[in-house]
Amino acid sequence: MEEQQNIETGKKNWHDKHYKTLLIIPIVLIIFSFIYLGIFYSQNHDFFLKDISLKGGTSVTINGQIDIPSLESALNKQFGEVNVREVSDLVTGEQIATIVETAASAEDIKAFLENYLGYKLIEGQNSSFESTDPSLGKSFYNQLLIAMLVAFVFMAIVVFILFKTPVPSGAVVLSAFADILMTLVVVDLLGIKMSSAGIIALLMLIGYSVDTDILLTNRVLRRHEDLSLNQKLLSAFKTGVTMSLVSLIAVFVALLFIKSFSVTLTQIFTILVIGLIFDIFNTWVTNVSIIKWYIISKEKKERSE
Repeated sequence: MEEQQNIETGKKNWHDKHYKTLLIIPIVLIIFSFIYLGIFYSQNHDFFLKDISLKGGTSVTINGQIDIPSLESALNKQFGEVNVREVSDLVTGEQIATIVETAASAEDIKAFLENYLGYKLIEGQNSSFESTDPSLGKSFYNQLLIAMLVAFVFMAIVVFILFKTPVPSGAVVLSAFADILMTLVVVDLLGIKMSSAGIIALLMLIGYSVDTDILLTNRVLRRHEDLSLNQKLLSAFKTGVTMSLVSLIAVFVALLFIKSFSVTLTQIFTILVIGLIFDIFNTWVTNVSIIKWYIISKEKKERSE
């Protein structure tokens, strides 16, 4: 028992000495993220790659088994950049369909595929076609971005109203912003083409990001028990990490099962897994360091007065 208390005391003393230094890590990551996104934007004229649901084009789903590498090679020669994905049975893992996404018109891609496959593609029987007009895709994309911006702004307003103090409230907002920023960088590094579902996942991430930050801030600012700052932080850490890990494990398991079954859900769960990992880091490194610095500085100021 005494040995365990000594270990806990050692951890607290270590954090008391280095909590300011730990802030260097998120600062470096945020600076890197801004630089990377700036370079990415200069090369691609956007902050992430978009699929046809956002930039316009045609999506074709072909039922049955097809040699995907050969088909993709032939499509790339004819149409340039084309995305070809396999859809598999959730239980057996057997290929049940192939999805082709291209900027070409439905008529052009249909004619090519029929010639390549050697049979007619009949809507509703052995295939399905979905086309998105570029102007419609752009309009939908802009609306989603506005929705995400409005959601983030209202979240920040609620947080500032809830805590009424600039530094802790700003730390919550900063952590949520860092979660989205860093997740977006990883999405770009992985070469994921964002669909409307991907942007919706970022919207969901705003909610996931602030829950543990609000828990932490509320425990530190609002609890009046006879507890030290480190005890409050440790109590919030145990609850918050449990919440985050449960969510992360649930989403990760769902991702493993759904990966070859639904492209839309795969993108949503992938973004949530990335975001939840960053949320754990930004809550318990970034936010904890800021709020601890704030509380200690405030206590010193009150004592000096």
